[in-house]
Amino acid sequence: MTVYFIGAGPGAADLITVRGARRLAECAVCLYAGSLVPRELLAECPADARLVDTAQMNLDGITAELVHAHEQGHDVARLHSGDPSVFSAVAEQMRRLDAAGVPYEVVPGVPAFAAAAAALKRELTVPTVGQTVILTRIAQRATPMPEGEDLATLGRSGALLVLHLAARYVDRVVDELLPHYGADCPAAVVAMASRPDELVLRGTLDDIAEQVKASGVVRTAVIMVGRTLGAEQFRDSHLYSAERDRDESHECGGVG
Repeated sequence: MTVYFIGAGPGAADLITVRGARRLAECAVCLYAGSLVPRELLAECPADARLVDTAQMNLDGITAELVHAHEQGHDVARLHSGDPSVFSAVAEQMRRLDAAGVPYEVVPGVPAFAAAAAALKRELTVPTVGQTVILTRIAQRATPMPEGEDLATLGRSGALLVLHLAARYVDRVVDELLPHYGADCPAAVVAMASRPDELVLRGTLDDIAEQVKASGVVRTAVIMVGRTLGAEQFRDSHLYSAERDRDESHECGGVG
């Protein structure tokens, strides 16, 4: 039997992928992060499926559930918010399953930063303005950042930064990025992206911290900082240029 790590998307139930929904409908057991995954998604599970909320469980307990289901001959859907490839704690679960000899697959989902960009109606990579996006977080007491991945170092790149798990520390984010981006650099915070209670804050490094504190946002949000957020005057991309050789074999856009 197989464990399917499924990206449930950023919040809206209909942003799960078709593949993810199909896997849910096929699995007799579903483990889900109840604090983040919308309950509506569980309607995709079989009527008699075993549903396990992992919000209060530790890694040992989650692993035991996955292994037990495998031993009982059941496929398992392991629902994670966003996409399993970033900040999902999936790596340690896969490591445990490898040790236990339990097969698994990963079904990607819509990441929070993509839903946030959609809410802002912005492309994060803009010709001649910015072509690099850095997904990161800041050091906290529980999990320190590796050497060289602090904001001061990453900020020297000038790339668009997307910070997860950092809204509570917005003052610190602003202080560390101001020397590299400047007070007038566009910044935005999107909380509860794609959900009915979605909140979008737009500003600059000079005022975004005050907006965040006034709104009361402390979690389930991404912070974005970079010049592409405010780019209006920029060169059209080569992709659809009239000067481009239309005999080229394929379009290069949309791979992200």
